[in-house]
Amino acid sequence: MLKMKILIKLDKVCFVLVFLSVLLLVSPALGEERVLELRIPVSVGAEARAVMPDGTERSLGVIRAIPVKTNWPAYTASKWGVPGAVCATAVNAIHILLDVEQERGRILSLVPSITLAPAAKAGAFFAIDHPAGTGLFGGLAPLTGSPVFLEDPSGTRRPLDGLPAEGETLVIRSALPGSPDTWMIDIENRPGGRVIAWTKDGPRTAARVVRPIGGVGRFGGTEFQGIGRVRASHSGVIDVSTSPRGQVGGIQIMPLLHALTSKEMANAWKLTQWMILAPLPGRPPLEGTGPLFSGTLVPGVQLDDRLADLWSTYGRRPLVLCRHEGGPWTHLPSVSGKQDAALADVTHLRLYCPFWDEPGVRFPHP
Repeated sequence: MLKMKILIKLDKVCFVLVFLSVLLLVSPALGEERVLELRIPVSVGAEARAVMPDGTERSLGVIRAIPVKTNWPAYTASKWGVPGAVCATAVNAIHILLDVEQERGRILSLVPSITLAPAAKAGAFFAIDHPAGTGLFGGLAPLTGSPVFLEDPSGTRRPLDGLPAEGETLVIRSALPGSPDTWMIDIENRPGGRVIAWTKDGPRTAARVVRPIGGVGRFGGTEFQGIGRVRASHSGVIDVSTSPRGQVGGIQIMPLLHALTSKEMANAWKLTQWMILAPLPGRPPLEGTGPLFSGTLVPGVQLDDRLADLWSTYGRRPLVLCRHEGGPWTHLPSVSGKQDAALADVTHLRLYCPFWDEPGVRFPHP
């Protein structure tokens, strides 16, 4: 009997050792930070490149124009970003914050060469010959908060400190979450509704709803994104498309301070296409903070985007679902244009955050 118990214990030990070995083989980057490096040469005609974690490279398109100045004052919410880092990521623009002066951000932008990005001022952006909503503006888009560097021709890097000079390279380093801190956000679409972040440590209430969503508006850039996908994410907004690619229609989720203090957001209190969220009592403002307004969402993969493998391609496809009148989770309805009551029966929203690895190993589901 004693011999049998010892054998059983040995079997259990062997099973645990084998399991841990398999886990390490399947997920070799466990505990390591892997980085997607985006390299943007300051040279017309040069090719922008993405360097994947394994060292392989992807083309991000050809540089058609380089900035000759910076943009100040930039869009209002840029002031809640981190200087020297990405402050907005979208299907039609990437914005980088250089500094905050007199309560307004100074930015540089990256835009597709054929698109419209009102926040990117003439002469203050890189124009890249690549389709909006793909590559740098899609599955390979950097997370907000990603640090930005300038690299000189010798390979020496320094933190972004001003307008890049011709011959330098703009380098964006974006961490690739395998098992992100937050992997899903549920929102109860009613006044006082909870915003629940599902994290690696379990669910927590991250905010409360002040003004729920009820309709759809004509937000520029949604024509470059599909239904139920993130059009833009920055320190003051999450913009979600409700329309098919090629049509305009979407909703925006924004924090309370932005809604109260930014003149251009006055209509958010009158129209139905905006949702306004408030921090919990005693907590700091939501602007520029995770998990909602920093470091979580990207536009994601669409069309023919392909990343490192099946799981990274699948995982960088953030999805937004809804429940109608408390029913089962389903895709957002297809709604274009301005329709004030199109989402009046939506009682819940769910935002899935991007990941990079196979869910079964490093991305457990609740």
